[in-house]
Amino acid sequence: MYTVIARKYRPQTFSEVVNQEHIKQTLHNAIEQKRLAHGYVFSGQRGTGKTTMARLLAKALNCSNRAPGSVEPCGTCASCTEVAAGSAVDVIEIDAASNRGIDDIRGLRENARYAPARDPYKFFIVDEAHQLTKEAWNALLKTLEEPPPHVIFVLCTTEAHSIPQTIVSRCQTFAFHNLGFEETVRQLEHICQSEGIEATEEALAVITQAGEGSLRDSLSTLDQAIACCGAKLDGEALRQLLGVVTTQALDEAVEAVSTQSAERALALVDNLVREGQNLRNFASQLARHFRNLLVVKTAPGSPRLVEASRAERERISSVAAQFSEEDLTRYLQIVLKLYQELQFSPQPRFHTELGLMKLIQAGRLASIEDVLARLDRGGSALPPSGPPSAGPQVPRSPSGPSPFERDQARRAAEPARKPGPSAAAPPPTPSASDEEFAAQMMARVEAMNKTMLAIHLERAIWDVRDDSVTAGYPAGTSAVNMPGQEEQRLLASLSSEILGRPVSFRVTLLNAEEAAKAAAAATPAKPPSGALNNLGALADNPEIADFMRFFPGAKIEEQKRRS
Repeated sequence: MYTVIARKYRPQTFSEVVNQEHIKQTLHNAIEQKRLAHGYVFSGQRGTGKTTMARLLAKALNCSNRAPGSVEPCGTCASCTEVAAGSAVDVIEIDAASNRGIDDIRGLRENARYAPARDPYKFFIVDEAHQLTKEAWNALLKTLEEPPPHVIFVLCTTEAHSIPQTIVSRCQTFAFHNLGFEETVRQLEHICQSEGIEATEEALAVITQAGEGSLRDSLSTLDQAIACCGAKLDGEALRQLLGVVTTQALDEAVEAVSTQSAERALALVDNLVREGQNLRNFASQLARHFRNLLVVKTAPGSPRLVEASRAERERISSVAAQFSEEDLTRYLQIVLKLYQELQFSPQPRFHTELGLMKLIQAGRLASIEDVLARLDRGGSALPPSGPPSAGPQVPRSPSGPSPFERDQARRAAEPARKPGPSAAAPPPTPSASDEEFAAQMMARVEAMNKTMLAIHLERAIWDVRDDSVTAGYPAGTSAVNMPGQEEQRLLASLSSEILGRPVSFRVTLLNAEEAAKAAAAATPAKPPSGALNNLGALADNPEIADFMRFFPGAKIEEQKRRS
């Protein structure tokens, strides 16, 4: 009968166990020094060697032909062969997932009272130990604390946190490590050579990624791949077998984002749906791909951080060069959000299309700090050669102002410098009317995405003087409907910028008479007929022309006057 690869190549000696050196060394020393514990807890991800290590410990301690000075079992005596075959009388394995009650543990406790039938020690290996009930743990507690001298318990679990502390405190605990990518690939290469299988580097990488750190899972996948593809394993064939998204699909998604092509993104989703691909799986693979791009971009000297073949890493490096770290960080965040939403989405196709549209739109954003800084210096919103080269707009932290706001506040707080005797006096700046000032202030606040502040300013009645700006509000206005202290400092800075000279800024409450006079003075004259629809004149405005170049394809549809 055929034996699957995972069982055929199960380690039979400590030296064959991969990537658990800390555990092997400790058990070696314990056997040599005869300082054995009566209870062990082996914890770690599935397929990392917990049960295998428990069997090896039983073989080493019960081996009758072990070489002097060695802890490795001989593998040929009756005890070793029976343990390997799973038929040893004195090595009892219990599946706690199906034998989890108090009656099962009572039977185990009763069995532990009797001496071994032949070997020096009687081993009880409890798989999936976290499945035991609270009553079962309580029944085992006293026996585990003071067992007979010939009994050793080994509790194997994938959820160490579920083991009661009263049990853990009576045992020695060992945490098994996940296998690294390179280690798993080397083990797969060794097995393929032994089996006469020709596997490409990409095929081994796909199998290793499917295992996610579990060697047993990787070996099971290898068995499936051999059954499907025969003696030659190819990466693309394995991707189709395992339902993994092809590299072409991932590259197409990244290319659609890079070229900002919504049509390509929608066509990609359509192809995935037609091929029967799981869109949540696609989002997962795309998130992994963007993560690899980000890692290669930020840590190019650490190839071990990217779980991919050498050729794949080189290809990822060339693609990552097209983006900034800010780009990739934002893309990864969007795709992770998409993956989370797809878990409960009744329309996965729509969510996937929307997620790819967000990626494309994120690539069109520019840094608002850079744009405002250029305008503040009196330059164009755009560099002469086209769109800004800086990365897309990074979300602002709610914990404080943006770098631009801090810079503006600092400059507003600095005392005005008086020109030296040899310096020429600056040209006089024209004074803006209350209406013009209000329009410019609202435009700047809206450009900074200060939505609540813009709402507050809509209620303000402005009074612009030579050295001061006052925002008045009708008496009885609540404080929550007026700018706060931080917002007032920002408005003071913006006021100085708009007027071109240092001015003070304050917020005040107006009585009914003052409010009526200010409102009457601020009422604009009715514009002449057709003035609002003179769109051609608007396009000649240098600031509007600046932003029209910044957003290619934009056009002015309508002009409205703010009431």
